[in-house]
Amino acid sequence: MDIYRGRVTTTVVERAERLAPDQVDQVLTLMGAAGDADGAFPLSEHVVLHIRHGGEAPAVHLFARVHGELVGYAHVDTTDAVEGASAELAVHPLHRRRGLGRALVLAAIAVADERADGRLRLWAHGDHPSASALAISLGFERFRMLWQLRRSLFAPVPEPTLPPGVVVRPFRPGVDDAAWLALNAAAFADHPEQGRWTLDDLRARLDEPWFDPAGFLLATDAEGTMLGFHWTKVHGEVHTHPHPASEDAPHAHEPIGEVYVLGVSPAAAGSGLGAALTLAGLRYLRGRGLDQAMLYVDESNHRAAALYQRLDFVRWSTDVLFRRFPD
Repeated sequence: MDIYRGRVTTTVVERAERLAPDQVDQVLTLMGAAGDADGAFPLSEHVVLHIRHGGEAPAVHLFARVHGELVGYAHVDTTDAVEGASAELAVHPLHRRRGLGRALVLAAIAVADERADGRLRLWAHGDHPSASALAISLGFERFRMLWQLRRSLFAPVPEPTLPPGVVVRPFRPGVDDAAWLALNAAAFADHPEQGRWTLDDLRARLDEPWFDPAGFLLATDAEGTMLGFHWTKVHGEVHTHPHPASEDAPHAHEPIGEVYVLGVSPAAAGSGLGAALTLAGLRYLRGRGLDQAMLYVDESNHRAAALYQRLDFVRWSTDVLFRRFPD
């Protein structure tokens, strides 16, 4: 474990290569407290999955403590040689405005300088002014914005009109995995994260307590070829056997449905399949008794944003990706 002292604060930031089980629980408890206060969970899903599985994925974990209590955490991933290192962090609401966030970002910059080429991307979930001010003061620029959109499920959800010969069925774990991964890669060939999913990425999510194959809808043609999919997710449910320190544990919110991933084969582009699959998933979520649905869409994805707005989604919040280049 290394020690790093921020250049503008006397806060001591500890560094670790792996997380012990008790540290996993401490980190996710801290993230839950920050998310409750801010109205947005401070870590991306893939980071939460890395942490939950014992911190075995390559990463550098940064800790800020007060009297032994974990009050700040940052996750730094330096494995992406194309896009550069990335970091996500949060500070406990009761310990903010004391330089802890600044110390964690400075420590993350030091990791990027040591382990990568100095480039660093920094996610701010919720686009809070204080996070933006901190990032800009340390030489980051706003680079990418991810919108969260929401829609009432009390409002009418029309019956989907599928293209001729297309049917919708549930995903079959262990049977559809390879075909779905190929379709996902084709549908998201230009997406910086989604299009790179591997079998391990898929299986990690199939093992999550929220996974329900009935809500993972596949569109196939008469020959059984997969043309599109709508993977839904339900946040905020209290499971009979919840995963320890789940971000969907009882501290969170009323259940809400999500358009988790929606994809269409390039061969089916322009057929109206995307809209039909969206409606099919919304009707499924409404059938679960949910009253709201949410989704994330990149601000630059004008085509997808226009589709969702036509289906009565409106902007709820914004996540911002900042980036910094070495001096």
